[in-house]
Amino acid sequence: MTQQQMYSLLKKAVIPAVIIIVGIIILSNSFYTIREQEQAVVTTFGTPQAVAEPGLHFKIPLVQEVRKVNTTIQGIAIGYDATSLRTIEDESLMITSDFNFVNVDFFVEYKVVDPIKALYASDEPAFILKNIALSCIRSTIGLYDVDSVITTGKNEIQSVIRDSITQRLEAHNIGLQLVNITIQDAEPPTEAVLEAFKAVETAKQGKETAINNAQKYRNEQLPAAEAKIDRIIKTAEAQRQARINEANGQAARFDALYKEYIKYPLITKQRMFFEAMQDILPDLTVIIDDSETGVQKILPLESFTGETVTE
Repeated sequence: MTQQQMYSLLKKAVIPAVIIIVGIIILSNSFYTIREQEQAVVTTFGTPQAVAEPGLHFKIPLVQEVRKVNTTIQGIAIGYDATSLRTIEDESLMITSDFNFVNVDFFVEYKVVDPIKALYASDEPAFILKNIALSCIRSTIGLYDVDSVITTGKNEIQSVIRDSITQRLEAHNIGLQLVNITIQDAEPPTEAVLEAFKAVETAKQGKETAINNAQKYRNEQLPAAEAKIDRIIKTAEAQRQARINEANGQAARFDALYKEYIKYPLITKQRMFFEAMQDILPDLTVIIDDSETGVQKILPLESFTGETVTE
C-alpha cells in the first residue's frame, strides 16, 4: 500500500472522528442544569432571559450563553472579617449623637431576586449593597446617643437601618433584596474609652441619686412651705380687710365732718384747728380771749387745782 493510499484511508477515518468529537462537545454544551436555590440567565445574541425552573435545560450551542446565579440567602460582614473575626476599624468605628465613639459590627443578609439585574445592572452588586449599608449605618448611628447604641436602642436602630437600606436598594434597582441586618456587637473602641464610659455611667448614677435626694427633700419641705404660704396669705387678707375697714371708717368720719362743715364752716374750722394742735402739742394750753365780752376760756378746761376737767 502506497503512502498516498495510507494518507487517504487515515483522512477518511480521522475526519468522521473529529466530527463526532466536535458533535459530542457541542452536544454536551447544549444542556445545562439548574439546581434548587439557583437561577440562570440565558443570553441569546446579547438579549438576556431568566430561567428559574430547576432541572435539565437545553441551549443553542454557540448562540446562547448561560450564567448561573445563586439565589440563597447570603451574608456580608461589616466592621469585622467574617473569617478571622478581626475588627475592621475603618468600617466599625462610628460617632454617636452625643459625640462619643463606638465600635459597631453588623451582619447583612441578602438574596438575589432579579438575576438579570444582578448580573448586568452593575459589576459588583454585593459591593454596592455593602456601601449602601455602611452609609445608612453611619447616618443612623449618628442620630442616637452612645447608651442607645450599646444597650437599649439596638432593636430600634436595626429597624431604622433596615428600612433605609431597603429604600436605597429599590432606588438603585440592582436585583438584590435585603433580608435582614443585625448588630453583632457594640462597644467603646479602646480600654481607655471603656473606662471613661464606665465613669460616665457612674456619674449618671450619682446624678440620679442626687435628683432622688432633692426630690425627697422637696417633698418634705413642700407641705411646710405651702402651710407658711397659706398663713402669709391669710395674714395679708386680714390686714387688707383691716385697712379697708379703717379706710371706710375714715371715709365715714370725713363725710360726717363735711356735713358739719357745710352747716357751720367757721366753727368746724376752729374745732379742727384746735384738735390738730392738741394732737401735735398735747401739753399746749389754749386761751381764747373774747375781747367784746371780756370772757376768757382755757382749752382744755382746767380746774382751779390745775387738773384738766373732762366733760
